[in-house]
Amino acid sequence: MSSENGRPEGEPARADTPSAGDPAGGEQLALIRETVREAKKPRAKPRTWRGAALAADRPVARVLVDKGLIHLDQFFDYAVPEAMDAEARPGARVRVRFGARVAKGRREGGELHNGFIVERRAESDYRGPLAPIAQVLSPEPVLGPELLALCRAVADRYAGTLADVVQLAVPPRRARPEAEPSPEPLPPPAPPEPGSWVRYPTGPAYLDALRRGERPRAVWTALPGPYWPQELARAAAAALASGRGALIVVPDGRAAARVDAALTGLLGAGRHTLLTADAGPEERYRRWLAVSRGGVRAVVGTRAAMFAPVRDLGLVAIWDDGDASHSELHAPQPHAREVLLLRAAHEKAAFLLGGHGCTVEAAQLVETGWALPLAADRAQVRAAAPVIRTVGDGDQARDEAARAARLPTLAWQAVRDGLKSGPVLVQVPRRGYVPRLACERCREPARCAHCAGPLEARGGDGELHCGWCGREARDWHCAECGGSRLRAQIVGARRTAEELGRAFPAVPVRTSGRDHILDTVPDAPALIVSTPGAEPVAEGGYAAALLLDGWALLTRPDLRAGEEALRRWLAAAALVRGQDAGGGTVVVVAEPTLRPVQALVRWDPAGHAVRELADRAELGFPPVSRMAAVAGPPEAVADLIEVAELPADAEVLGPVALPVTEAGRPRRTGDPPPGERWERALLRVRPGNGAALAAALKTAHAARLARREGAPVRIRIDPPDIG
Repeated sequence: MSSENGRPEGEPARADTPSAGDPAGGEQLALIRETVREAKKPRAKPRTWRGAALAADRPVARVLVDKGLIHLDQFFDYAVPEAMDAEARPGARVRVRFGARVAKGRREGGELHNGFIVERRAESDYRGPLAPIAQVLSPEPVLGPELLALCRAVADRYAGTLADVVQLAVPPRRARPEAEPSPEPLPPPAPPEPGSWVRYPTGPAYLDALRRGERPRAVWTALPGPYWPQELARAAAAALASGRGALIVVPDGRAAARVDAALTGLLGAGRHTLLTADAGPEERYRRWLAVSRGGVRAVVGTRAAMFAPVRDLGLVAIWDDGDASHSELHAPQPHAREVLLLRAAHEKAAFLLGGHGCTVEAAQLVETGWALPLAADRAQVRAAAPVIRTVGDGDQARDEAARAARLPTLAWQAVRDGLKSGPVLVQVPRRGYVPRLACERCREPARCAHCAGPLEARGGDGELHCGWCGREARDWHCAECGGSRLRAQIVGARRTAEELGRAFPAVPVRTSGRDHILDTVPDAPALIVSTPGAEPVAEGGYAAALLLDGWALLTRPDLRAGEEALRRWLAAAALVRGQDAGGGTVVVVAEPTLRPVQALVRWDPAGHAVRELADRAELGFPPVSRMAAVAGPPEAVADLIEVAELPADAEVLGPVALPVTEAGRPRRTGDPPPGERWERALLRVRPGNGAALAAALKTAHAARLARREGAPVRIRIDPPDIG
């Protein structure tokens, strides 16, 4: 067993040079001289430890071992026994012994690990005997050359290991689906009609380019309304009509179900498959195999589908790329948008990025000329969008109803008028009853006396509980001013539903949130209280919508706070009837002069993104620059930055201390281990140097782990939460 550089596994490279002046140094020099003499000898034929018969043709298998350690991010050579010759094909899953050592001339130990054969070769670069493949788990070639190349590109882009990316790309094996035949591919369908794409001046031309087998790239600002699933389906159908495949990635299962239904209605069953977690492991693997074998040429799915091995890919599309669900939680945490950009470039496919909103990354694609804008004219936007009205702090101060209750008079009127003709949507930033509380006198957040976690009111009984450790808090007093009265910082969805139920007792009130999400609601008077992202679709559209507590979204300590608030507002307002379909009304409770609020009023997400991009360029913030976050114990972070050969223009920001994670608090991705003190440093480079930054950090991290020097660190490229 050897690495590509011929060094036996388990013998890491050393940065120090041995000295002949000490016994240990002399032994090392002798070992080096012996190694050099061995290297000059003629290359031996591959052989196994026990002399078992080898495959006659290409008896060496280059294997990707599923180890995931960054300093072992390379391929290893194994011998192919004659009995496994037919099954040990490139892309197959195998079991191999890894970590063996030499003792008294014999190899010993080594644990069994899973891996993938990436290549069969006639010779190995390693001179010694090769360990044989222990077992071929499955001859199914699940890791093809194109998928392997994509995983390698993603690993390099995010300073991760190939094994980690392959774990994200290839689902776990299930024996039963592999034994079943996959469907035969159907002939290309007829080109679709433009349908609602005619609302966009360049929409039909985009479909024609797909039908002709070309590679158009577009950033699509979708009109409000229920037609975007059908429009995505027509784009995929146009790619299929050209004889190529299509891949559509959406944020969640509900959006995937809508596109799935649109594709089925347009093309019928059998031409596409749905890849989501809702299908279950076995059924999902069955569908994935149908795609890998070429039986199905179109895929709709959530972020895991970004690696779907679609044959002859002609179109990659992503909907609502600003949704946090598109960012993978497992290492190296790639974003679906960036993976699809890599696929479009490497596999020469068309690209479509769509959404009601527009991220700064999408605006940058247009500004650089990599993609063209695909949008409707202003007259069409005004006809399709609802009327947007605002209520600011000054309006609430002059409003007696707003001071007595949480909803201003304008909002109450919008609800009352909307209920005459259909359902009304109420968007609340947080779920629960009263998720966050503060002292009424000094506004200091209410904290648990045991763990300092935030106090919450979980129901209408007035009892307080800690959001981290769950303990009940009795006789609370403010640690700053001694006050004993509390006020709500953000009123949750359930509390809002109770208030509206009392105000409109004859109207049904339903909630939709993380614990229970509604898919659709009927076209009948009702109040639908929802958290962002959980809004159900109303048959015929909502008659009105209230967007409450806008300040809670706009004042988050996040670089993307304004962009994210606008994205959530647009997603909710797009479900309201437009002026050409009954004239719905949306009331947003936020300061009218703020840029995101003005963008909502004008329904101009692209303009907002362009201005945000200009601000980022002036300040040197992503995506104009490339950035990496290095987190870990202070000494480990400092050591990694010191030894890394960073690009000349690299700028180090920080480090800054990260909050200590309490033992009772639910951990989030990137949190340090409970009780440990961590720091985070940000490294920033100019565009074009992102690959060099990732490579430098990965190399330095691998060298530290190989030498076992200091604690490991966490590296994340282009983190979305830099604050």
